[in-house]
Amino acid sequence: MEEKTAKRVKGKKRSVVGFQVLEKECIWMKAGVINFRMCDNAYDCYNCPFDMGMSKAMGMKSPATGKEQQPGWVEHLKQDFHGSSRPCRHVLTGHVSAPKICTKNYECYHCAYDQMLDELDFQVFTDTPNYKLASGYRMAQGYYYHMGHSWARFEHGGRVRVGFDDFIVKLFGAAKSLELPPLGVGLKQNQVGWTFGKDGHEAAVLAPVTGTVIAVNHRAKEDPEITHHDPYQQGWLFMMEPEFPKKNLKGLYFEDESFKWIEKEGQKLMGLMGPEYEQLASTGGEPIGDFFGAFPDVGWDKLTTTFLGTEKL
Repeated sequence: MEEKTAKRVKGKKRSVVGFQVLEKECIWMKAGVINFRMCDNAYDCYNCPFDMGMSKAMGMKSPATGKEQQPGWVEHLKQDFHGSSRPCRHVLTGHVSAPKICTKNYECYHCAYDQMLDELDFQVFTDTPNYKLASGYRMAQGYYYHMGHSWARFEHGGRVRVGFDDFIVKLFGAAKSLELPPLGVGLKQNQVGWTFGKDGHEAAVLAPVTGTVIAVNHRAKEDPEITHHDPYQQGWLFMMEPEFPKKNLKGLYFEDESFKWIEKEGQKLMGLMGPEYEQLASTGGEPIGDFFGAFPDVGWDKLTTTFLGTEKL
């Protein structure tokens, strides 16, 4: 049944959804070049086929002079963006409100200001998500969920923040050790990304997306219990630069799909304990904070194989 569900999710087309706003206008629409288009690539313009096509079209050389023509949207930007003919990308996307002119020809990877904003985004995580309960487990709305019980939150610029979901932290209890991937390492979706452990046991977790690690939450690494108390906010694990955000959506659950999936996972967990416990899954009771600690006879290895999709370490 789970295999069929995963295939159905993979075959479904949808846009990348950001954390604060579900849909935002494409930069080319904000500039007034096109009438309507919503960003479907989490503002990852450098890997966006539409942006590449528009940039190429707007940079065409004049057949008469052989020189590059001034893009037609320059005058529009002068009127709407405080006289600047080249406003910073972060102004266009609403990330910052103060007027700022781009001096790097939109090559943000060469811009110290862009890097500074990235560093702030990596470390400052003050937005409290809205939650919805599924079989008593908290599900942060606007987050994507991997079948190995990690979450992925697409943020400004297409980057992805990753962490544990509420199901896994309640299943195994508070972790005592946490081994996160180092900066610069590449992870692949559905392959082992990091490990955690407690009381002599260890488990591996599958990476929810494919990409490169660009930041790590050192606070969570030094005090893994944070991930148990606040898995969706202060307990985040690391950030990644994904390879094509839309492709990373394959195999991830979102909104109603994720709620239904967690409910099935809750029933599966109770089923491991016998028919009398399986019936409790439908009562809506509050899950205990450390299932393995309360029911060690179920077996650590069985839990990791069943719910994380990984083998014994």
